[in-house]
This record gives sequence, C-alpha cells and structure tokens, in this order.
Amino acid sequence: MPSLPTLSWILPVGISFYTFQSMSYTIDVYRGHMEPRKGLVAFTTALSFFPQLVAGPILRANQILPQIHELRLPTWDGAKHGFLLITAGLIKKTGADLLAGPAGAAFDASQPVSVMETWAGVLAFAGQIYGDFSGYSDMAIGIALVLGYQIPLNFRLPYIATSPVDFWRRWHISLSTWLRDYLYIPLGGNRTGHKRNIMITMLLGGLWHGAAWTFVAWGAFHGIIITVTHALREATWMPDTSARRYGVAGWALTFYLVLLGWVLFRATSIDSALAVMANMHGLAALPPADPLAPLILTLTLVGVMGMHLMDYVVLTRSETLERASWLFWPLLVIGQAACLLIGEPSTEFIYFQF
Repeated sequence: MPSLPTLSWILPVGISFYTFQSMSYTIDVYRGHMEPRKGLVAFTTALSFFPQLVAGPILRANQILPQIHELRLPTWDGAKHGFLLITAGLIKKTGADLLAGPAGAAFDASQPVSVMETWAGVLAFAGQIYGDFSGYSDMAIGIALVLGYQIPLNFRLPYIATSPVDFWRRWHISLSTWLRDYLYIPLGGNRTGHKRNIMITMLLGGLWHGAAWTFVAWGAFHGIIITVTHALREATWMPDTSARRYGVAGWALTFYLVLLGWVLFRATSIDSALAVMANMHGLAALPPADPLAPLILTLTLVGVMGMHLMDYVVLTRSETLERASWLFWPLLVIGQAACLLIGEPSTEFIYFQF
C-alpha cells in the first residue's frame, strides 16, 4: 500500500518568543492597558528587536515600544554595564558548554552509569541550562544597553530559591510573569479554582517548550510542587515556614525537586527519565564509579556555584566594580580571553529550539 507523504515543517528560530511578545501587545490593547500604535514601523521594530529575539527575555510592548519612540541614545554608564553583562554571559555560556559532557554521559549513555556519575550528570545539566539560558539573557540585556535600550532582568539567582514558588520568581522571569498575567489571572488567579489554575498554567508552560510528553510531565511536576507548597502554607497545622531555621532545609528540598524536574526536561522519554531518577537513588544495579567521578562531581558543583557567585557580584556589586576602572577593564579582557582559550565548540543555545 502506498504510504502518505510526511510533511516537514520548518519553523522560524525564536517563534515562541516573538509570538508571546505580539500577543502581549494585542491583549494589552484589547484590555485598554495601552493605546494602539499607528503604523507598522515601530511595532515591527519592537517585535524584531534583535538582541533578545531568538531566546528572550520575552519583551512586552509597553516595555520596548516607548523606548523605540523616544529613540534613546546610549550612555557611557549603560554601555559599561552592558559590557559587563556581555562578558558575564559569555563566561556562563562557556561554562555551560563545558558541562555538556558530564550531562550527556548521564543522560545519553548506552549503558547504566554509577550513582555518583548520574548525580554529576544531573547537576551538570542544571548548570548547563542555567549557564546557557541566563548567559544568553545577560548578553541580550548587555547588547541592548550598549544600544541605549533597557530590557528586564530574566534570572535572579534561581538555585538559591527556598521554595518552588520562589524558584519561579527567579527563573525565566519574563515567561513566568507572562503566564501569570495573561493566563493564570484571566483563569481566575487566586480568586477561583486556585489549584486548578496553577496546574493549567504550568502544563501550558511545559507545552510551550515543546510537544513532547517529557515537557508535559515537567510542567505537571512543577504544577504539583507549587500547588503543594501553597497548600502547606495555608494549612493551620504547619509551623511558620518563613522562620529562618527552615531556610537551609527549604533550599535543599527545593533544589532537589528542581533537579528532578530537570531530569524530566532533559530526558528523551518518560522511561529514560524514570531510569535516571532510579540511578540517582541507587534503585538499579549499577557499575562502580569511575575513578575520576569524584573530581567531575566536584568540578561540576564548583561550576554551578561559580555561575551564581558571578551573578551575585553583577547584581549587587556592579556599580562599585564599574567605578574602579583600573580593575573593571582588565577583568573584562581576562574573562573574554579565558572564554576564547578554554571554550568548547557548541552547536547552539539550548533555548534556540523553543
């Protein structure tokens, strides 16, 4: 019997990002939150603003259109901060590429690997996706500043979050706030069907990343842990979870849950994800660890913590650093030179596919 032809669709790079951006304009005009713009030049310029076009942050019309109408000129202070962000982004992207090896060893291995190597791989992917995506966001924000434009922060030290709710206030902020304002709140928000609305929002957030069961499971998993977090906070029998003594425990549990979520995100199938989770917890017959496994695990942890430490400095000490020109410019040159010397060839940014 003749078989039906298979259609191969080629989608433009970054389609999900500028689709959300154009939707925000349409929805805000419909709601009366902003006036419609006459002519297509300013709108298409905002929609095709190249620094963040292919991987975010997701810009809303009211964040970029007024700046395009003003035709802002770059400032020296803005450009210096932009150069700092570009360098930080390059360093994080370089680190992410170096972490791809241990991540692939755990997720793509044809044979089972040890518990330690599995944990190293899962931690490596957590660092890889963070360094890759937040590195791109930093570079996009930095390039925009050099051009005289300001676009919003997209990451705020997500791996120090002390709850799943806190994590989503820090991770891919432009997406989480978009889903909150244009999906969660219109569904009823906290007023009606609170838990149902969270699950719908997170499921659609998972589908936004791709039409695969692993992404659906990832979104459902985060919807469940966010719902449980809210339920525990509302429970009268629970102690005060905001007390300082719960900070470390809250962070450890949150980071563990986030890592489980990344297993679902990275795995090629649900069965593969469950196998990696079983390996993490020693629930399968596994070979002994490679002699280099402790070193790889240690270097992976150093890489993930180093990215966050650098982000902390950029977020809290950038003004002081930028005023010390004798230190600022040499650090930028050394950082960019290090990226050229130790960087590994990379195919693309992870979020180019979404």
